[in-house]
Amino acid sequence: MNTTARMPHADAAPSGHAPVAAPRPFTGGTGRPRRGPRSRQWTAWGFLLPVVAYLAAFYAYPLYRNADLSLRDYTVRSFVQGGAPFSGLANYRKVFADPTFVPALEHTVLFTAVSLFFQYAAGLALAVFFNHHFRLSTTLRALFLVPWLLPLIVSASTWSWMLNSDSGVVNAALGWWGAGPVDWLTSPSWSLVSVTLANVWIGVPFNLVLLYSGLQTIPGSLYEAAALDGTNAWQRFWRVTFPLLRPVSAITLLLGLVYTLKVFDIIWIMTKGGPSDSSTTFATWSYRLGFGDLLPQFGPGAAVGNLLVLIALVFGLLHIRAQRKQTDS
Repeated sequence: MNTTARMPHADAAPSGHAPVAAPRPFTGGTGRPRRGPRSRQWTAWGFLLPVVAYLAAFYAYPLYRNADLSLRDYTVRSFVQGGAPFSGLANYRKVFADPTFVPALEHTVLFTAVSLFFQYAAGLALAVFFNHHFRLSTTLRALFLVPWLLPLIVSASTWSWMLNSDSGVVNAALGWWGAGPVDWLTSPSWSLVSVTLANVWIGVPFNLVLLYSGLQTIPGSLYEAAALDGTNAWQRFWRVTFPLLRPVSAITLLLGLVYTLKVFDIIWIMTKGGPSDSSTTFATWSYRLGFGDLLPQFGPGAAVGNLLVLIALVFGLLHIRAQRKQTDS
């Protein structure tokens, strides 16, 4: 009989003790090992990378390209083949010295301010009106979205037909009332008014949607408490509705400002900035400098476009600063 004692296995537990199990990774109650900080960091970068790539391709690079165009003396040949000489701020000085600069600036400010005022006022009035639910309110509110959903080329072409001096329905309606025809699109006195009317009509639904959504967040108990205090409808609007709509109003006006500053297609289809530059804005002037003339001026056109970007950036920073002050207070 073999009397040699069997040696214990290296993994065997000591005599009289239960086997010791190998430590298992902490799962946090989910049944799966918890990821470490590095793994979570790579996951975050994986979600962030597509956004960064999109912003770089469609925002950062076009801005860089436009800035480069405004700082070089580009011709058609150098635009295609490259090698345009650096000119510094010469294009900006040329734009500031151009006789079109001051009228274009005035038209841009007037077109933007009037459009924002009437778009916001009409959108707010309609939002308050539709906030009182009644039969067919949903259907009527959906119909007010039609101008916003139509392609801009369709809207601008429709307004051009309506305001036509010879066959437009607006002049026909004025004739029925005994008023003389108005040269809406061909008169320097009325061309800017015409494109502003069209832009207001297109922008009202946008204001309606945002302001109506803001009204839905105001508790009805506030109106009930104000009514118990003896306030009328007008006082409830100014003391309850309007103050609580300020955050929504601020972002609505900011988005409307950015959109209105860059409006090009409506003006170009209806008047092409004329007659005699009477409806020329920075947007149409930039396009005409870069692509509309027989001899393109890419540098000055890009400089005018950068001025629009700068104006929108300034108002955006002012909005952010105002929001931070409101949050801190």
